[in-house]
Amino acid sequence: MKQMDLADLRVELRRASHQAGELSLQLALAAEGNISHRVGDDRMLVKASGCSLATLTDDDLLLVERGPLRELMTQEQATDAEVSAAYQACLVDGGNRRPSVEAVLHAVLLDLTGAACALHTHPTAVNTLLCSRSAHVLVSGAPFPDAIVMLGEHQVLVPYADPGFTLACAVRDHVRAFMEAHGEAPRVVYLANHGMFVLAGSAGELVPRTLMADKVARVLHGALLAGGVVTLSPAEASRIETRPDEHYRRRLLAEGGAHDGS
Repeated sequence: MKQMDLADLRVELRRASHQAGELSLQLALAAEGNISHRVGDDRMLVKASGCSLATLTDDDLLLVERGPLRELMTQEQATDAEVSAAYQACLVDGGNRRPSVEAVLHAVLLDLTGAACALHTHPTAVNTLLCSRSAHVLVSGAPFPDAIVMLGEHQVLVPYADPGFTLACAVRDHVRAFMEAHGEAPRVVYLANHGMFVLAGSAGELVPRTLMADKVARVLHGALLAGGVVTLSPAEASRIETRPDEHYRRRLLAEGGAHDGS
């Protein structure tokens, strides 16, 4: 990904945020959800706490140092006061705005996966499954090829944990295990009884990936009601993941140059 200056990154994140916050999509309501983008190796832009993705402005994107958040994650436990102190210390420009409660989780995911950016939302269809006994179907196999093209062959499901530091620790451990098992970073992290993260190389990929996950959830929910889920076999899924034409289409999708399924 080419390097962009802060002004360009803010434009890209504003555009993705407003798309994600579009009420008709039911991905994030009110102040739900958050977004981030790495700035070099040690900083990131992240949504401020309490603002809406739908109406996010430049002032709602805080520039933070990831160092204090990395230091926080070296602890086995952290009090609310210690977390607050780390969040205050990470602010580049000071001020009285506070980064999203999930800022430490964004820092963990960007560091672990090498992704350029991350979007956290609470899609209604996805949460329908995440708040059910059938949450596992989200990571039990792909129901159709395009799910693999956009979301990868495998995703991560993390059991419920208290948002903030505790959740960041749980996600870190599950993503590390995933990467050891599959030899690659996940594109989607599902959070039981909570929501989901998508990871990408550019802000333009974030909402399309989220919408595909939302479609997958709706298809799976319908399949459960229709008698049970039938997914692609491991061999069929692996074939989609490795096909040269799908690599080509995935690249076009990442660049914003393809919008159909052919």
